[in-house]
Amino acid sequence: MPAEKSSAVRSRRPAPPRGAGRGSPAPRIPRGGGVRRLYERARRAWDRPLTAYYVILGSSLLITVLGLVMVYSASMIKALSIDKSSTYFFGKQFVAAVIGGALMLVASRMPVKLHRALAYPMLMVTVFLMVLVQVPGIGMSVNGNQNWLYLGGPFQIQPSEFGKLALILWGADLLARKQDKRLLTQWKHMLVPLVPVAFMLLGLIMLGGDMGTAIILTAILFGLLWLAGAPTRLFAGVLGFAAVMVFVLIWSSPNRMSRLSCMGVSEPDPEGGCWQAAHGIYALASGGWFGSGLGASVEKWGQLPEPHTDFIFAITGEELGLAGTLSVLALFAALGYAGIRVAGRTEDPFVRFAAGGVTTWIMAQAVINIGAVLGLLPIAGVPLPLFSYGGSALLPTMFAVGLMIAFARDDPAAKAALAMRRPGVRWKTMRRRVKKRSSGER
Repeated sequence: MPAEKSSAVRSRRPAPPRGAGRGSPAPRIPRGGGVRRLYERARRAWDRPLTAYYVILGSSLLITVLGLVMVYSASMIKALSIDKSSTYFFGKQFVAAVIGGALMLVASRMPVKLHRALAYPMLMVTVFLMVLVQVPGIGMSVNGNQNWLYLGGPFQIQPSEFGKLALILWGADLLARKQDKRLLTQWKHMLVPLVPVAFMLLGLIMLGGDMGTAIILTAILFGLLWLAGAPTRLFAGVLGFAAVMVFVLIWSSPNRMSRLSCMGVSEPDPEGGCWQAAHGIYALASGGWFGSGLGASVEKWGQLPEPHTDFIFAITGEELGLAGTLSVLALFAALGYAGIRVAGRTEDPFVRFAAGGVTTWIMAQAVINIGAVLGLLPIAGVPLPLFSYGGSALLPTMFAVGLMIAFARDDPAAKAALAMRRPGVRWKTMRRRVKKRSSGER
């Protein structure tokens, strides 16, 4: 009788919660107001292993697709004005996006060791192409910048855009090897040969007169030094030297001085100066909350120069309004925050330096482009990453995004989550969880 009573008591005990005995249970969402519950749900969703992977993939693809739409809308009149089809620029950008998508897929599937192996060959090839640009008869000049190589037909390439990716991969591999040997505590090992090689790339870029790309390359260098733990004095010294060089380069060029004087203008001067900056503000101001409608821009009819490249954000504001521009900003913010998460959660120094360098590159270029359109920064002539027209800028950027996707997939927790989502693994796991019944049990 006592045995029967004890067994009955045991049968009335509540069943243990699911997942007990297989690790610590997930924290419960606290009871309370709706805002607090919503915050906790969002925080738990963000802490999942695959969140960075999906955010990087989704935000980059959305930016690219929206960019294709806006390139088509912003470039129609420009293409017709040069006796081309209205889809001329869109077709070239679409081809570049398809090739870039293939590069992103390849980069996302490559192991980290292979990315490190590509660092030195990519740097050497990029330096060779950048030297080739300066050879008379081989290099091309576009809008006053001698930074292009002609590939035949309507295609040309700007090697300096690939220099950003090459510097990140090579610099990340260099700093990672030095950190493994505990050499980054010495300032000479932190600066040499990273800073001299970066200055060599900057010199080749400035020979062609491309100040905007040089600024982005300088930002990448500072990002790598910051991630490597450069002391404040050393970091401030390099930053001060770069600031002096930028001031000298701007002061010595009337074109760059005119761009600096156009910050914050609301209308062009009587001689036609600051025309682009003023009409960029006009485009944004006429968009309102929801814009004039896709394809209904007025400024792209010859008033705003470069509507599909440097000032595509202004056309986006005119046609899609504040809602469209805020959507673009939100996508870039999500991409940047996910990149910071990948760089901050890894134990691999190469992944940390490379992910931080790519995030610095994309965010710095987006800030400089959008800041110039808003009149808050000088016009640097850099495209909006993944958004503006230009295959030379799109291809290395999409490869860099694939690099971050590969890093997000390489996280141990993300690997386990992806393995559990394979059909074969899930079926075997479910079979193990099902308790086998005896032949007489119903």
